[in-house]
Amino acid sequence: MLTGAIGILRMPDFYTRLHAAGLTDTMGSTFLVAGLLLQSGWTLTPVRLVLMLLFIYLTGPVATHALAHAAYFAGLRPRLSTDTDKSEEPAPSNIL
Repeated sequence: MLTGAIGILRMPDFYTRLHAAGLTDTMGSTFLVAGLLLQSGWTLTPVRLVLMLLFIYLTGPVATHALAHAAYFAGLRPRLSTDTDKSEEPAPSNIL
């Protein structure tokens, strides 16, 4: 979850930050619930934890998609390229 938080801080725009947050949320919850499953023993609690994890798997990506969809229709466009990224363009070839 720490690497996801760092990724959220370092990403350049809303959509990439949202992607990092969505992945961090789902994977962090998976590891937390897996640890709780190891601690719970053989009772009804693991069934509840698995159902909770299934709920997180279904609602997390849907919520992330809904946020991205709402932001897009509100006028927030993805950052595709910038004027300062000229150094990433390939150098012209003088072979011809």
